[in-house]
Amino acid sequence: MKWNITFFSEKVEAETLAFPPGILANFLHIAEMIAEYGPLLGAPYTKPLGEGLFEIRAKGKEGIGRSFFCTLKGKEVVILHSFIKKSQKIPKKEMKIARSRLKEVKE
Repeated sequence: MKWNITFFSEKVEAETLAFPPGILANFLHIAEMIAEYGPLLGAPYTKPLGEGLFEIRAKGKEGIGRSFFCTLKGKEVVILHSFIKKSQKIPKKEMKIARSRLKEVKE
């Protein structure tokens, strides 16, 4: 059975699909691999961030996109939050959004 990928909300879907073309292409490639093989692909595609939160690490000539996700029973991956990364570290604001949505989804 393949994994099903959904978005936390239409807003998250719109933000993700608004990635620049190169980053979006890489994101979609990684999403296809997750659907086929599951979310634990490992570097350079995905990375666990702890407490059930993971990130998709999409790169393109325009920069780096990050999409936080979690998994639910029934082979479901939920994209919680997406943004274009502008610094080395994940901004606290972005992490806070993802963690609060994770909590909401898991309750």
